[in-house]
Amino acid sequence: MTLPAEAETLARRAVEVALAAGATYADARFLDLDEEHLAVRNGEVEGVGVSSSAGVGVRVVKHGCWGFASTGVPEPADVEVAARLAVEVAESGRALQRSPVALADVEPVQGWWETPLAEDPFAVPLDDKLDLLVRATRAMVAVPGASVATGGFHAWRRRSRFVSSEGTSVAQRVVHCGAGIAATAVGEHETQTRSYPNSFGGDFGGEGYELVRRLDLVGQAPRVAEEAVQLLAADPCPAGTTTLVLDGSQVSLQVHESIGHAIELDRVLGSEAAYAGTSFLTPEDRGRLRYGSPLLNVVADATTAGALGSFGYDDEGVAATSTPIVTDGVFRDFLSSRETAAAIGLDRSGGTMRAQSWAHLPLIRMTNVSLLPGEARSLDELLDGVDSGIYLETNRSWSIDDRRVDFQFGTEWGREIRHGRLGRVVRNGTYGGRTTSFWGSLDALGGPGLWKAWGLPNCGKGQPGQGGRVAHGAVPARFRDVQVGAG
Repeated sequence: MTLPAEAETLARRAVEVALAAGATYADARFLDLDEEHLAVRNGEVEGVGVSSSAGVGVRVVKHGCWGFASTGVPEPADVEVAARLAVEVAESGRALQRSPVALADVEPVQGWWETPLAEDPFAVPLDDKLDLLVRATRAMVAVPGASVATGGFHAWRRRSRFVSSEGTSVAQRVVHCGAGIAATAVGEHETQTRSYPNSFGGDFGGEGYELVRRLDLVGQAPRVAEEAVQLLAADPCPAGTTTLVLDGSQVSLQVHESIGHAIELDRVLGSEAAYAGTSFLTPEDRGRLRYGSPLLNVVADATTAGALGSFGYDDEGVAATSTPIVTDGVFRDFLSSRETAAAIGLDRSGGTMRAQSWAHLPLIRMTNVSLLPGEARSLDELLDGVDSGIYLETNRSWSIDDRRVDFQFGTEWGREIRHGRLGRVVRNGTYGGRTTSFWGSLDALGGPGLWKAWGLPNCGKGQPGQGGRVAHGAVPARFRDVQVGAG
């Protein structure tokens, strides 16, 4: 892996200066960040964005208070200024301190980790990536009735060196990329959009450009556009309480909103309340609360190969791990940091602290919060025995309250289920419910052959706001007695 030779020297110097200024704990992150974003519309290039930045973020504890400062000028003098400023920030918080910071123990480590790549997305010629999107969007807009066709590609590279006053020094190179297309058909009274392979810009992973090649955007383009046109003539999704079958991509968002955010321990303890709400969970719920049916098994696994939420070490230098979240329907554990783990008496951090950049303070972020598969070998097996129901796929809209209890989701594509088979197409399908009762209605799950880690590149959290890239492994799933309708 490639990092400036002075990366570790600068990080170590920041820690030394902070300790000399009175900090009892200090860590420093040198980050070198690269991004590439491409957008094409109706066969024409709409935008090319390329950006890079490098800097150092310094985090300290003094008098039991946190302090943080950063610099986008990674030079010794500027890094020293940032370290001293972080200590001053910690000192300024003493008057408002409620309880001193305590950190769960972590074994100091020396190591490195990098995303396994078959084909570096930053090494693929720009013209080749644009040509793929141009051909895919032209194939969509060539379908009669398709008015707008868009395509996008995104790649991120994060090279880092983390050093702490406890003796940890780790380096990483994390690479993410992905792509997607969407077609919109415009009717007299409404528009309809179909996305592939998912909404939110497509699908993303901790892989190289091989992920994009597997998507076969050009080959899928005509079908995507035809389905958008088909939706204009479809009947609205019928309303009522019925059996609901969701595709894996929609299940992944359901996991994200009604499980992933609810189990973030900073939300549970109230420190995230101002921006994004809290959680209905409490520390006492561990091992006691029934979150869903016995079929519900969820893990937070930062070691999942190829997934967007995978890494070697978090931004506290804690090694990636897998944490059981829900086992046989019973809630087991939270996403935690060293501080929040200590606050509720956990032995160790869950290793989930990450920051968007060197200029941001690390926060608890989802890793790969994944639903484990069941036994159904195909969608047909999930449909078997359903006399009447609704099948929905690909998210269109979402809404959930600030405690992660009441929710409603809208989807792009729907089919009626009749006598165990998919029937007519329906549009604007929605469903809603309450978190634990909804997961309690989980009745069947797709098997291992249907499991996929869906990447979500735009999870927002924090003040100032930070974007995070996370993933959720999921399978198609069946739920009984769910309220559905047309939104």
